[in-house]
Amino acid sequence: MGFARACSVALVGVDGVVVEVQADLEPGLAAFTLVGLPDKTLTESRDRVRAAIVNSGATWPQKKLTVGLSPASVPKSGAGFDLAVAASVLGAAELVDPAAIADLVLIGELGLDGRVRPVRGILPAVLAAAEAGYRNVVVPQQCAAEAMLVPDVSVLGVRSLRQLIAVLTDGEVPEEEPPDSPGRPDPMLAGLVVPGAGIGTGISRGGGRAGEGETPDFPDLSDVAGQHGARRALEVAASGGHHLFLSGPPGAGKTMLAERIPWILPPLCRQDSLEVTAVHSVAGVLPPGEPLVARPPYCAPHHSATMQSLVGGGAGVPRPGAVSLAHRGVLFLDEAAEFSTKALDALRQPLESGHVVIARAAGVVRLPARFQMVLAANPCPCGRHTLLGAGCECPASVIRRYQARLSGPLLDRVDLRVEVEPVTRCDLLGRGGRGESTAVVADRVREARDRAAVRLADTPWRLNAEVPGHELRTRWQAAPGALAQAERDLERGLLTARGLDRVLRVAWTVADLRGRDRPEPLDVAVALELRTGIARGAALAMEVGP
Repeated sequence: MGFARACSVALVGVDGVVVEVQADLEPGLAAFTLVGLPDKTLTESRDRVRAAIVNSGATWPQKKLTVGLSPASVPKSGAGFDLAVAASVLGAAELVDPAAIADLVLIGELGLDGRVRPVRGILPAVLAAAEAGYRNVVVPQQCAAEAMLVPDVSVLGVRSLRQLIAVLTDGEVPEEEPPDSPGRPDPMLAGLVVPGAGIGTGISRGGGRAGEGETPDFPDLSDVAGQHGARRALEVAASGGHHLFLSGPPGAGKTMLAERIPWILPPLCRQDSLEVTAVHSVAGVLPPGEPLVARPPYCAPHHSATMQSLVGGGAGVPRPGAVSLAHRGVLFLDEAAEFSTKALDALRQPLESGHVVIARAAGVVRLPARFQMVLAANPCPCGRHTLLGAGCECPASVIRRYQARLSGPLLDRVDLRVEVEPVTRCDLLGRGGRGESTAVVADRVREARDRAAVRLADTPWRLNAEVPGHELRTRWQAAPGALAQAERDLERGLLTARGLDRVLRVAWTVADLRGRDRPEPLDVAVALELRTGIARGAALAMEVGP
């Protein structure tokens, strides 16, 4: 009788659970039994592992073989357990030293020829192994760079089961042949990115700031003609992490403005990069060759997206949705009024909590969802309601129903509401001069965030949009009399209690942009104008730039 064990990791959402893979050989009729709540893909590993071991030059044990995955109560899915199953079988057959694999975490899919194929979710799996105290990990060579992002973990990347056997037996490690011809895609990467999973999502690439006279390799804010008020609101939103609603006729530049927000945001810190990379790795949208996401992601799903595609879901264990793919980045809902009301209202909870909890029969998953939401919508179905003399023929009842698709509770969670005016001929033809570039605005956003970071040091919050209203009213108070106008709006019903808190948050962001120690009456007036959409003349007086 032979027994051996190795370890692997089962992913539940973006959280990992270390699974002990035990192999037991007993005399009897040759059979292979796999237990421990495996799914269909994992059940099929019996044939993959058998073929891989034989084609790697090892002998398949002709005995009764039982492989158990412990703990048995945790659902296990995917082909990432193949490598650990093969190692435990080889250990039970004493083809490798069982002690050498007892505390080894192995993650990878096996091909029938013994090659090790990459799998999704390597980063969160290795993070879970490190948190459990494991320090030696074996992964597919194509995923080794991603696994090495986890500190204090020794990572071995292998391209085949033959290489792993040679390492475990102190033999000569064979060289595996590269792809057939230079320039040809590596077929081993075929399953690393899920086809269609990245539609509507994007990881900001490029990002190098253009020098004087050079053309930037990213969407530049100076390409937007006019829209001085909307550009100012964009800067305030980026500085404090506030949600933004852009309303205006078609062709005014709402989408152009939203697409440029990720580039005025600062790069992600190390911890945020690991969080974002883990989500994108599990979802299968992490580009090969880019193991670490350095810039805030940008996700723009189509307005036909379902509730499950927005917040997460799917058959079996729920998978990340658009709100999680936009974690630490921007979620842009273009033509927001065309989304289903059910899908939009599902965003209310993650907007407040910063995460999504999805309960399914297969388990409960908690996914991160700390994103900045940008909504864009037309004022009516034809889009010409706010244009004088444009000939809008939409009945008043139709306009009310169209605008009511964005529910009051959802809009109450949006800090900034901006009317985007049509572009004038002077601005469109460039006679009014080009606006500030992305680099210039990004510098001011970074400086404002630095001021907020100093103030919020030693607190659980990093952005003004995250600070609870109670703290702003008691711990960080505005200048005397600064809230008088906001208090009157609260009494008149123009603001809710949540709305007043959000006005305070925006006022602090405006003060940070202006270099003030605390909000003054003008800062609160600007926040009120951006919140309610009622012109008060304050935004015109605000100067955030030089």
